[in-house]
Amino acid sequence: MNNKQKEESVTLEILEAIEEQSDVTQRHLAHRTGVALGLANLYLKRCVRKGLVKIQQVPANRYLYYLTPKGFAEKSRLTAQFLSSSFAFYRKAGDSCSEAFTVCKQRKWKNILLCGASELAEIAALRAIEHGIRIVGVYDPKIDQKEFLNKKVFKSIKDCDAFDGCLLTDLNDPATSLTELTRLVKSEQIITPNILGLKFNR
Repeated sequence: MNNKQKEESVTLEILEAIEEQSDVTQRHLAHRTGVALGLANLYLKRCVRKGLVKIQQVPANRYLYYLTPKGFAEKSRLTAQFLSSSFAFYRKAGDSCSEAFTVCKQRKWKNILLCGASELAEIAALRAIEHGIRIVGVYDPKIDQKEFLNKKVFKSIKDCDAFDGCLLTDLNDPATSLTELTRLVKSEQIITPNILGLKFNR
């Protein structure tokens, strides 16, 4: 996600939060958008300056926030834009996983370990069924869940059920995950879907 996309994503979250609750606090906005309190305040001020949000002060030094007609229009535009990009992502990710599983079948791999709990892992799990591939579990030392997609989550490669190959499905930092993974398993056992923009093993 580039800076513009990040800004638009945070703006959409703020507009949605204000539409749902006019007495929303800046702390709540920071938590919802996943940014620091000061940055959430900056984004909010920017929305006010652009005429998307208006503020009304109420007793006890509290504030109410309302979307302006321009704010409603911008929320609608951003929502449509993100839906469009999401559908595009799912299509591209699905095709990318299918290509990866085609490689698995060429190598006669039937048992695959997903590396990284993410939306890409969810898409991969669905496409695996179409290709007759068995997902043995999800390797992700960064999450606390014991299960993901009704599959075991493994914190250590040594604890994983037997697998023929690994499919990299980390979306947060795939390059670092790939580097770490190559220290744990043979590089020829790793396949990276081309949607990640990394070297694709063939």
